[in-house]
Amino acid sequence: MRIVRYRRGSDICYGIIEGSFVSELQGDIFNQYEFTEKKYPMEELEILAPCQPTKIVALGLNYRSHAEELKMKLPEEPLLFLKPSTSVIGPNKNIVYPSMSHRIDYEAELGVVIGKVTKSISEDKATEYLLGYTCFNDVTARDLQGKDKQFTRSKGFDTFAPMGPWIETELDPCNLKVESYLNGELKQSCPTADLVFSVFHLVSFISKVMTLLPGDVIATGTPAGIGPMKVGDTIEIVVEGIGTLKNEVS
Repeated sequence: MRIVRYRRGSDICYGIIEGSFVSELQGDIFNQYEFTEKKYPMEELEILAPCQPTKIVALGLNYRSHAEELKMKLPEEPLLFLKPSTSVIGPNKNIVYPSMSHRIDYEAELGVVIGKVTKSISEDKATEYLLGYTCFNDVTARDLQGKDKQFTRSKGFDTFAPMGPWIETELDPCNLKVESYLNGELKQSCPTADLVFSVFHLVSFISKVMTLLPGDVIATGTPAGIGPMKVGDTIEIVVEGIGTLKNEVS
């Protein structure tokens, strides 16, 4: 099932994608909901970021290929950092190039959407707490990341967390191809089997550090092939079984 969040006129709603149409939902997708009788062609809707996280928990060096690319040792434990909720944008929205940076990079990632309050759970229970998966771009001001030696500024600018276009609820995250295309040219391509720490391990580990709330997102890390974007570029993040997240840089 694909859950989409959209705007139609002044109304913001959730719906389920059925072919080229969206069937509107009423209620709470994280609790109880029901279908209404309303159905709209997708091209009539403005597709928004698929959820509104209170926080995004992101991972550093979580692909073997990326660690090798950077000539860095694999981490012994997940390397966590946070991106603020204000960095979130949806598909077809512009990534704004901040004036204080001279290099911003794309990072294709699988995003994990939390479905209910998650605190100190075991790895074998992780699937019970997930709503689904989405495409994620961990946009990074690479020059500031090197200058600051920590990630808050370089990862936290407004528009630096594109996600979407929807949440896929029926997916096995263990061996999905994650790709990025810059102006149509393939830049990254790697299966999630290359993850250092699996999706389910991450959910368990993070839940023992902080409580995850419904709609929170885990950005699971990026494979090798990261690189810069410039104003006017189009970046597409493609995750097998989910779809394509497309944004332009302005």
